[in-house]
Amino acid sequence: MNQSFLKVNRFDLLVSVYIFCISVAELMGAKTFPLFTIGGFTLNASVAIFVIPILFTINDVIVEVHGKERARSVIRSGLFVIFLLFLASLIFISLPPSGRFAGAEGAYDTIFGKSARIALSSLVAFAIAEFTDVFVFAWIREKLGSRALWFRNNVSNFVAQFFDTIIFMTLAFYILDKPLADNAIFLAGLILPYWFLKCFMSVIETPFVYWGVKWLKNSEV
Repeated sequence: MNQSFLKVNRFDLLVSVYIFCISVAELMGAKTFPLFTIGGFTLNASVAIFVIPILFTINDVIVEVHGKERARSVIRSGLFVIFLLFLASLIFISLPPSGRFAGAEGAYDTIFGKSARIALSSLVAFAIAEFTDVFVFAWIREKLGSRALWFRNNVSNFVAQFFDTIIFMTLAFYILDKPLADNAIFLAGLILPYWFLKCFMSVIETPFVYWGVKWLKNSEV
């Protein structure tokens, strides 16, 4: 087999993983699962927790190797993907089903109707958080130079993921017919534990940032 057929540009592969993570978060992120219980409090997380930290890791790798403008271009592409998913969800659930599919129409509309709200919430949260991540990472790099990649990675992720969590949770799960106080208590119970979990995931993935930077730089030689 011709080896050129199997050859993949590393940056293209990185962007493909980035788009994959976005698609998984948007299409499957409405499902939550229990992580652990402390006393009478159960911490639930969206399945998207497995892919969201990867997005911020890829951001930091691209900024470190190619600069913040290239990272912002990738983010804009991601935003376009989220917009297309949101638009497709609205259009597809509005179409009448064929006779054979009529029995599953309710489930289809429920699942992808939720995906539409998730996608819209993500579009706003993702835009603010991703650009914040790039800005904070690049700003710290300007101050510290190429030193302390672990510090730049985690500080930028902590800040960006806080914005991502608070904006997304509010837009996705705020219930309009509930009092403000009830919503505030409910959302705080989601936001704080979920943000702490994301921060923990960011720390765990720090070695992958070092590996990713080295891996991507080697492809540029």
